[in-house]
This record gives sequence, structure tokens and C-alpha cells, in this order.
Amino acid sequence: MAKIKLTKTELKAQTDALKRFQRFLPMLQLKKQQLQGEIAGIVQKAEETTARERAVRDDLDRWVGLFATDEELLAGLVKVKSVNTGMANVAGVTIPTFESIETDVKEVDAWSTPAWVDNAVDTTTQILSLQCERSIYQEQKALIEKELQLTSQRVNLFEKVKIPECREAIRKIKIAIGDEQTAAVTRGKIAKGRAPQS
Repeated sequence: MAKIKLTKTELKAQTDALKRFQRFLPMLQLKKQQLQGEIAGIVQKAEETTARERAVRDDLDRWVGLFATDEELLAGLVKVKSVNTGMANVAGVTIPTFESIETDVKEVDAWSTPAWVDNAVDTTTQILSLQCERSIYQEQKALIEKELQLTSQRVNLFEKVKIPECREAIRKIKIAIGDEQTAAVTRGKIAKGRAPQS
């Protein structure tokens, strides 16, 4: 803590600072709670996306044996060309949002390929879309966790440093001003006692 002046001006400055810190602290605590809630929501969405992917993969198991028949055909059948995202603002943090993916599908001869290739394209596209969606959730979580860390540091700074420092400074200044006033009264009485009586 910096050296403080033991004056009424400094007392007012410290009192104003204390009021300011006490006014901002609840807003920071609320933001911290909001960010924690958002992280929990994102984790839940990511888990739901994982469950949907697992369901698609389980459904795939019914006919995955067909893949073994022509691995060359399936290699690179569907690739992600781009991930379309939007932006959202959550508690002051700009995060990406998943919208869709665009894929490149390897051209195959419809007459010389098995009929299940269309199903393979659809299923692979679904899986890739869910994986991209989950990666956006991971990115959202990372950005919000970073903001949560900063907000938590500010909350701790206000709660554990700034507010206690102001209170201690106010206490010291009040004691010093009280001592000064007492000394002034005492000096006045002494001076009055020494004054010549007429």
C-alpha cells in the first residue's frame, strides 16, 4: 500500500474510492456467476453433441461392414471445405457460434458404386458437422474461461486488496485526525491557562 497523507482531503479520496469499489464489486461477482453458468451450459451442449455423434456412429455400425469392401472408394469421400460461424456476445465476451459446414464430396460414378455410398456420404457429413460443432463449443469455453479468469482476478483484487486497503487507510486517517483534534484542544486549554488573568 502506498504511503497515505493523514489529511481530510485524503480521507475523502479514500472514502470515495471505497464506495466506488463496493459499487463495482457486486457487478463483477454477478459477471463471474454469469460466466460460470455459461461455461456449464457450453459443457452440456458439447456433451449433447457428443451423444448425438455417438448415436450416429452406433447407427453406422449396422452397415459399417460394407466399408471394408472398398476402402479406396471411401478414402477422402467427404472433406470439410469450410465451417460457417456467426458471432454472439456473452457477458461481454465475443464468441463464435456454429451454423453449418460446407463439404467437398469426392465424385464417384453412380453406376459403378454401391448404393450405400449415398448413405455413407450423409452419415459422414453428419459426423463431421457434429465434430465441427463440438470444436466451436470448445473454442467458446476457452474464450469464456479466459474472461472468467480475468473477472475472478478483479473480484479478488477488490475483495482482498483494494477494499481492505481503503478501510485501513480510512481508519488510520480518522485516528490521526482525531489525535490532531485532541492535541489542538489540549493546546488551546494550556494556552488559555497561561493567558494572563485580568
